[in-house]
Amino acid sequence: MMRTLLGSALILVPVPASAQAYQCRLPPTVVQPRPALPDGPRLRTSIGGYTLAISWSPEFCRGKSASDPGNYQCNGKIGRFGFILHGLWPEAQGGGKPPQWCAITPRPSTDDFRRNLCMTPVPWLIEHEWAKHGSCMAREPQDYFKVSAILWNSLRLPEADRLSRKEGLTAGDLRSAFVSANGAFPKSSVGIVVSNGGWLRELYLCYGKDFLPRTCSARSFGPKDTLPLKIWRGL
Repeated sequence: MMRTLLGSALILVPVPASAQAYQCRLPPTVVQPRPALPDGPRLRTSIGGYTLAISWSPEFCRGKSASDPGNYQCNGKIGRFGFILHGLWPEAQGGGKPPQWCAITPRPSTDDFRRNLCMTPVPWLIEHEWAKHGSCMAREPQDYFKVSAILWNSLRLPEADRLSRKEGLTAGDLRSAFVSANGAFPKSSVGIVVSNGGWLRELYLCYGKDFLPRTCSARSFGPKDTLPLKIWRGL
């Protein structure tokens, strides 16, 4: 299965993995986090597609996570971030409950954490995403992270800081900015997650089994294009 995933994803040209960082410098050492603890049952279901979840750091870091000493995404110790990779999630065939927690071993290595820290700057999240989602796609953590990085590095992410200053900003404006920079994506493949106050939290990019963009489900698509959107700059 993993060989098929890599073959499909490699139609996209990879470059070294990094988040949309204003800067990112790896720390001298990365402490391996505790093993991920399942937050639900083990589910092995057929995969029908994938979601690439991308977090907007300034909004995430407005909460208590900013005070977590192990959260490089927010604490400023290795840089300041815009969009970062939350994770690559397999979706169930036919829209049912997605596969999850297929295995919690083998665990990511120290090299896995260092290699992906500028893409997902939270060690415990790297561990969690592998155990909950990646273990249902691959036998080895490095294979899961390789596919995630290929997809991530094929993208041109919109300048959310600049968009945040647009008067009358809507969800459609953000989708249009993403599609303008990534011609393979129709707007129907770009989901948006907002807080209760209408602030941008995440982008959901929807892919088919062949890793080509597909229309998001209504749940993943989120607010309609006409709805107002706010983007916190964190300044």
